[in-house]
Amino acid sequence: MFSSREEVLRLTNELVEIESVVNTIGEIDIANSLYKIIESYPYFQNNPSYLIKTKTENDEIERYNVLALVKGTKEKSNKTVILMGHIDTVGIEDYGKLKDKACCPYELMKALSIESLPNLVKEHLDSGQWHFGRGVLDMKSGVASHLFLLKYYSEYPEELSGNLVLLAECDEEDSSHGVLSALGDLKRWRDEQQLAYIALINSDFVAPRFEGDKNRYIYKGTVGKLLPSFFITGSETHAGSCFEGLDPNYIAAELTRQISYNPDLCDESLGETTVPPVSLKQTDFKPTYTIQTALSAYVYFNFFIHSWSPKDVLIKLKDQAELAFNHALSNLEKRHRKYCEVSGQRYSELPWKTRVIIYEDMQKLLVEKHGEAFLKHMEIFKSKLLLDKSLDTRMFAARVVEEEWNWMIDKSPAIILFYSSLYSPRIEMTGKNEREQNLLEALNHAVETVQAHYPHPIVTRNYFPYVCDMSCVALSDDAEGIRAVSENNPGWSTKHYVNYEAIREINVPVINIGPYGYDAHNRYERMEIQYSTEMVPNLTNEIICRLLGMNLRQTIEDAADETVAKG
Repeated sequence: MFSSREEVLRLTNELVEIESVVNTIGEIDIANSLYKIIESYPYFQNNPSYLIKTKTENDEIERYNVLALVKGTKEKSNKTVILMGHIDTVGIEDYGKLKDKACCPYELMKALSIESLPNLVKEHLDSGQWHFGRGVLDMKSGVASHLFLLKYYSEYPEELSGNLVLLAECDEEDSSHGVLSALGDLKRWRDEQQLAYIALINSDFVAPRFEGDKNRYIYKGTVGKLLPSFFITGSETHAGSCFEGLDPNYIAAELTRQISYNPDLCDESLGETTVPPVSLKQTDFKPTYTIQTALSAYVYFNFFIHSWSPKDVLIKLKDQAELAFNHALSNLEKRHRKYCEVSGQRYSELPWKTRVIIYEDMQKLLVEKHGEAFLKHMEIFKSKLLLDKSLDTRMFAARVVEEEWNWMIDKSPAIILFYSSLYSPRIEMTGKNEREQNLLEALNHAVETVQAHYPHPIVTRNYFPYVCDMSCVALSDDAEGIRAVSENNPGWSTKHYVNYEAIREINVPVINIGPYGYDAHNRYERMEIQYSTEMVPNLTNEIICRLLGMNLRQTIEDAADETVAKG
């Protein structure tokens, strides 16, 4: 086993102390600092073109990725393993009065020690075996592990058959501008340096799956994430005559009841099941108070997938939306009838009908009816809408649908179903080709080798359960699945665009070996030091050696001793 604990912990602290909250200037600061760290290594002073800092593309915010390449000299080989990790973090507001210490682990732990803490948090803090602070878990200790290995092989390239690429990317916590921009750099290096990417090892955090879970997980592939969105139109009326109209908020509420937490919308594959969808936003578009009901409402949901395609999800959710609309109208009819009975008013059947339209179908109707006039109008509308920097991709898409709805001839109440944000593709690692088979065999070997040195079970699973940038380096979807994303996102090619073919061109098998801990995105974020600083780099290195055909007889600790002796 390699002696990596002290160095990985030191690098972790060095990175954590640079506040790098996503969408802030801190993303520039950490890229600059990481670049300087790597630049100080003699290998990169001798090979300056193997270290680059590149600005993200089509991004409203200035920020950078850092990429580094080490070419082994043990034997000539174009086989290359990519080590990937993100250098941004979520915000620090959740630390409250300890906000100024959030990125200073030792000061933070000292301050926490005099607070009243949950029992498990206190147990971990008192043990001295856990490290606290923003980014220690998600995921600067993972980047530190990769950096440790990069540094070692830059000092001993004669032990490396093949090549290593480090990709430290920004903007993982928001829109993945970092990794999507880095695809071009990876492609350029692949072509210029004649590299063959055979595997990518990500190092995002892992956590217990349930209370009392002792396993430390390694993930093969990753969950996919979609943001299905629903623009709901009603029929406006005075609140004093409520049954004369149809409140879109009423339909939205029933839609949320139907979809949120619905286990029928869990995607089971390879013996693993996604969590069900849940609403992330529900609102109407009334700008101010009036006594009238709203004209329209908007709801969108987080939706994880393992095996379903984006097209499959649209079909399933159209069915769910029709069920919700039917139930809402049925219940409304019952309430209307009862109201008429208790108030003595004459009953007449309400006119509303269930109507659910998938966005691309609405587009076809509008183009057929209005032709070039509609297309030209929407082009101008979108260009003006882009000037409103307060609109994120989700609200931009909703405003586009709202404007397009004005062109509909039949304006009876409806639900319009579309996607309004980034699709993070699902990735299945099943051994379907030689590269996947080799990576899975190397992973099994690494777990078997390292497990003997660690007391808790190291367990492999098929899908990383959180959204991560592994989704942006490989595709399991076919062209039809991707078409369903582009044709059903109202902001596509204006506010939002992803070159999925660039992902398909890299298309490298992926696994995640990351630091272990609790409470990522929480003020008690912490990592277990032993697993995160010792097991993670050792597991990663075993896979590198296996994939590149290396029989590493000498440990990093031995090599370090030799360096001291030579000095």
